[in-house]
Amino acid sequence: MENEKRYSQMTVAELKAEIAQVKERARKAEQLGIVNEFAVLERKALMAKAYLLDPADFKPGEIYALDGDPGVYFKIDYMNGVFAWGYRLNGNGKQEALPISVLK
Repeated sequence: MENEKRYSQMTVAELKAEIAQVKERARKAEQLGIVNEFAVLERKALMAKAYLLDPADFKPGEIYALDGDPGVYFKIDYMNGVFAWGYRLNGNGKQEALPISVLK
């Protein structure tokens, strides 16, 4: 197995190449009906995308819509790297962490 870099250590070009590769693998998994692999690869692409964004653009106390989940909003309590910790409005009230790439 090759020595893989962490997303935090990759350049912008490497991250974009990784996202393209993962999305292609996800597309193939979807075509083959491998639902679990598709879901894992989609999450992996979202994580890589988070490292292309600036965490300073996301502010605690602010409310953001969730990409791909219309009508659902997330309020940030605090930031930790590329993760926003908080809770979904009208959710179960439990705190959770989301990669900033799912916030809009």
